[in-house]
Amino acid sequence: QVQLVESGGGLVRAGDSLRLSCAASGSIDGINDMGWYRQTPGKQRELVATITNIGSTNYADSVKGRFTVSRDNAKNTVYLQMNTLKFEDTAVYSCNADICWGIRCMDYWGEGTLVAVSS
Repeated sequence: QVQLVESGGGLVRAGDSLRLSCAASGSIDGINDMGWYRQTPGKQRELVATITNIGSTNYADSVKGRFTVSRDNAKNTVYLQMNTLKFEDTAVYSCNADICWGIRCMDYWGEGTLVAVSS
């Protein structure tokens, strides 16, 4: 059974920083892309940042220059360093991972962690 567990969310003030972590556990041969998405009530989930297994990254325009995604392949963990947080960054942040066994891969999601930014 594969699980993704996020940590690091919380309540902060505008301008503060937070670091989210997401660790994949269970029977895993390899992980392709990992990433972070966020969702607020009444809106669709949106991409925040993704990172490939060789470290190529992709960011939403709204977070470029403020957020940094990274991963530790030995620990099956992806991180999201969020700096200069804004009120509009408030959302539930979920991690995603494309987990593989041989040539078969499946998409997994964590349950999410709340990031609340007060203005």
